[in-house]
Amino acid sequence: MVETFAPPRIEAEQRPDGTLILRSAEPLADHPVSVVHSFRAGSESHPDRLLLAERVEGEWARLTWGEARVRADALAQGLIDRGLADRPVMVLSGNSRLHFVVMLAALTAGAPYVPTSVAYSLQSADHAKLRAMADVVDPGLVVAEDASFSGAVAAVAEGRTVLSPALPGALAPDQLAATPTDEVDRRCAALRRDDVAKILFTSGSTGHPKGVINTHGMLSANQQQMRQVWPFLADEPPVLLDWLPWSHTFGGNHDTNMVLVNGGTLWMDDGRPVPGLVERTVRNLADARPTIYLNVPAGYAALLPHLERDPAAAQALLARLRLGFFAAAALPQQLWDRLQKLSAEHGGSMQMTTSWGLTETAPAATSAHFPITRSDSLGVPLPGVELALVPIGDKTEVRVRGANVTPGYHGRPDLTAAAFDEEGFFRTGDAVTLADPDDIAAGLLFRGRIAEDFKLSTGTFVSVGTLRPALLSASHGLLTDAVICGESGAEVTAMVWLHPDHAGRCDADGVPDDGLRADLVQTMERLAATGGGSSQRVERLLVLREPAALDAGEITDKGYVNQRAVRERRADLVALLSAEPVPPQVVTRT
Repeated sequence: MVETFAPPRIEAEQRPDGTLILRSAEPLADHPVSVVHSFRAGSESHPDRLLLAERVEGEWARLTWGEARVRADALAQGLIDRGLADRPVMVLSGNSRLHFVVMLAALTAGAPYVPTSVAYSLQSADHAKLRAMADVVDPGLVVAEDASFSGAVAAVAEGRTVLSPALPGALAPDQLAATPTDEVDRRCAALRRDDVAKILFTSGSTGHPKGVINTHGMLSANQQQMRQVWPFLADEPPVLLDWLPWSHTFGGNHDTNMVLVNGGTLWMDDGRPVPGLVERTVRNLADARPTIYLNVPAGYAALLPHLERDPAAAQALLARLRLGFFAAAALPQQLWDRLQKLSAEHGGSMQMTTSWGLTETAPAATSAHFPITRSDSLGVPLPGVELALVPIGDKTEVRVRGANVTPGYHGRPDLTAAAFDEEGFFRTGDAVTLADPDDIAAGLLFRGRIAEDFKLSTGTFVSVGTLRPALLSASHGLLTDAVICGESGAEVTAMVWLHPDHAGRCDADGVPDDGLRADLVQTMERLAATGGGSSQRVERLLVLREPAALDAGEITDKGYVNQRAVRERRADLVALLSAEPVPPQVVTRT
């Protein structure tokens, strides 16, 4: 059996100004121009292999590699015939077989593919952000799956062609499809590495959505980088069960492209990490039996209780699982420990791993391709990646340069210029530290977003990126998220959201019942018991009943809570946390 990980070989360069340069000693190997070239090669070498499976009315609807190629080429020809191949294709709806084939068709024909978050279509009241995205990219084709997207389509479709199997007046997929000609092959063969493959909108943790240019070359390079550190991919086509949205770089680039480049199979998970939907994920495990499982921490938190009480489901996940992978946020340590315990109980050989990156890095820039025992490890730079660790005040910012890094933001030269330093390193805004200053191959540890951190009145810095997951871990599943507060105050406080299982434990004024109050005190005590000074303890908690608001910028389309936006929008509640006498809504540790 091919080894799971390639041993890291890392080089370092210490500069007089304090900057530390880290790079892999392994050069980036040759790779195709585009992931769509890898897909087309796979469709010819294994046309009958299952590529995609989607639940339709409870049953799996399947698409083989060969079938996907036929449908993608037909739609690509339709784009060419209607003069749409040189303009962006904007997809409003979520993951589906239609979405998948449209994506392949756009990449094949050279039309920039623009998947947008379903949240901006279905959860927004005014569609303002969606309109702004359409204004930036000016798509020629707008794609929507069903009638639930009619409001979003109306917001952006004026003067544009609409593709939908359900919306009145829209072009149906079979109406766009045409018999492929040599022009499809010619356009695909003519793709260049610096051609735009995708425009992915991201709000990050601050600001308005901006269109990150993803070139064909950076997407293909990133998959080659992963193949070099996960060598088993070349011999074992990955099987994924995945719900992550294709509008996000984790699901749309890291996971989906991994399947396309390595001849794998993607089972589209119709579950989600929320009560009532995670049960679907449990059901789907029995059919998919993944070899790699990739999820965000909230996904593992929702799934674990089911696996712990259902041995058959746990066995379905762990039976042939090479890797358990998490990204997009820090994994609370108690979830890590429970996953490892579960794997050991079922005789699994799963290794937990993670990486770090952004939409701007396609997405992986680092990988923990070595055994790790802690969940805040980010790993080491991938082949072809250089990291610059730059001192910024009391923090160290990680900056990145390489073949997988974006050239900039679509239509925003101002943002592009500000995003790169004078040496061409992308400024990430993420803080890191060395896991072991005496061993650079031990990798990096995440230390939060520099813009989210603040000081107490004592001058002590509070690292939100490390304290937030520690608080969630100490809650033992009681809390789903937290906003760390206390800027310029004497102590750290927090506003928190309860897990849905604990809804109803506050009265109409937000006052916790006695049992919940005791559980919250215990959470703060467990956190304090882990050690650390005043910056690593939370002294007061307040339960939030209103969820984070997308339109108000409190939460991104990826589900990441914008800490500063929540604190600013709910300044009255933040003030309660430091009020004297202590209001009844606030729970104190002592």
